[in-house]
Amino acid sequence: MSIVFVPKKLRGKAKITQETIQQLLDENDQLVRCITEYMQKGRAVECVQYQQILHRNIVYLATIADASENVLCNMPTRITYSNGLTCKKIQK
Repeated sequence: MSIVFVPKKLRGKAKITQETIQQLLDENDQLVRCITEYMQKGRAVECVQYQQILHRNIVYLATIADASENVLCNMPTRITYSNGLTCKKIQK
């Protein structure tokens, strides 16, 4: 079962760690391999459940990335990312 699946009572309370993110990335790698294997065997119907889990994981990771970017942008210092983007606090 995907580590992204969390009971409703625990949602929003879990700490996001680098280990958690790495587990998701590893899980996504395995899901892509399973999907590829099933597709090569002509079993596209079986791929759907794995594609849904992969999609959920990717959306979850994107949400974490967006939230992290927003937190970084609210810091008082200027940050330059490795891709050349710059984030600085907007003065009100």
